[in-house]
Amino acid sequence: MNAAGLKQTSLKAQDIVVAAKIAIAEDRGALTYARLGAALRMSASEVHAAVQRASSSNLVAREYGELSANKSSFMELLVHGVRYVFPAVFGPVVRGVPTSISTAPLCEHFEQGALQPIVWPHNEGDVRGLSLCPLYPSVPSAALLDPKLHRVLALIDALRAGAARERELAAKLLPDHFL
Repeated sequence: MNAAGLKQTSLKAQDIVVAAKIAIAEDRGALTYARLGAALRMSASEVHAAVQRASSSNLVAREYGELSANKSSFMELLVHGVRYVFPAVFGPVVRGVPTSISTAPLCEHFEQGALQPIVWPHNEGDVRGLSLCPLYPSVPSAALLDPKLHRVLALIDALRAGAARERELAAKLLPDHFL
C-alpha cells in the first residue's frame, strides 16, 4: 500500500468467466456465490472475490440484491482489451473441449477441414487439437455443464486468439448471447 493506504485493484482472468456467467444468467435472483461457484467449478470465496473485482471495474453490479452484468462495459473490455490483458497461450496437440472457431457458433462460419481444432485441454474432451490455455482452469468442466456458457467462452477465446475476421465475427455474435 502507498502512503495514503490505497491499493490498485486488478482484474484476474476468472473475473471474466464469472462476469460471463452473470451476463448469460436467466434467473438473476438465483445468482448466489455458492451457486455460481458450483456452476463454474470455483469456490464461493473465489466467486465473491471475482465479483468484487468485476464490480470495481464496472463489469458487474448488485442492484436490488441481484447480480447483473454491465453489458456495455463488459463488451467494451472483451472486444477491445481481452486479447491484450489475457493473451492467448497455445500449447501442444492434446485431447480437449473445442473452443474459439472450432465450436458453435463460430464453426458454422469457417471451413474446418484444413484447420487444426482449437481445444481447452481436458481429459473428458472428445476432440484432439491445438491446446489453448483457458482463462481459468475450471473453464472446460464448466463449459461441459452449460452449453450457453461454452458458446460465450468460445466467443471470448476467438476475441483473445483469433485473426481479425474471427474477432470481428465474435464481436458481432457475442451480444446476442447476453440476456
